[in-house]
Amino acid sequence: MKVKVLNQLGKETGREIELSDEIFGSEPNDHAIWLAVRQHQAALHQGTHKAKERWEISRTTKKAFRQKGTGGARRGDMKSPLVRGGARVFGPKPHSYDFKINKKVKDVAKKSAFAHKVKDGNFIVVDTFSVSAPKTKDFVAILKNLNVSGLKSLILIHEGSENVFLSSRNIAKTNVLHASQAGIFDVMDAKKVIITEGALKELEANLTNN
Repeated sequence: MKVKVLNQLGKETGREIELSDEIFGSEPNDHAIWLAVRQHQAALHQGTHKAKERWEISRTTKKAFRQKGTGGARRGDMKSPLVRGGARVFGPKPHSYDFKINKKVKDVAKKSAFAHKVKDGNFIVVDTFSVSAPKTKDFVAILKNLNVSGLKSLILIHEGSENVFLSSRNIAKTNVLHASQAGIFDVMDAKKVIITEGALKELEANLTNN
């Protein structure tokens, strides 16, 4: 499978690059993607929720009312879950929401995520992606040239210039990463994936035969 290589002006360079069929030409496995995205989101849960049990509450142990003659049921101290301000029965405790999926499933999910982008025409290869100085204005101009301005975009670079990262910080819906750092959620969350030739080679090297 071949795709055209563009420059930062959004113009064709006259060259095409061959995409790995093992990665970009494979049939996407949506279930593997779902598992990987679910794991990513589960890992973001802090899991710090906590409700106090009876032993953790300090309240008076004085008998609230007399034993007989009130017409009401007998009751324990003010730590009781039946009393306002008392403990909670079977309340939440801190725990991790994270769960494990096999590395092979993750690899399949990542290949499937990129295959979806290529299949849907949302995968753009550029010869290079750089700015001479950390200027948001220059970065926005490149996005306009590539017709991705205002779209959720993932930009994958190989040898990242610090200027590229600094220039993208104030732009909403834009995420700049090294090719080796891109996760399944990052790819699926973006509408457009823009990748440099160097980053593409690195990505294929990491995913081939995995």
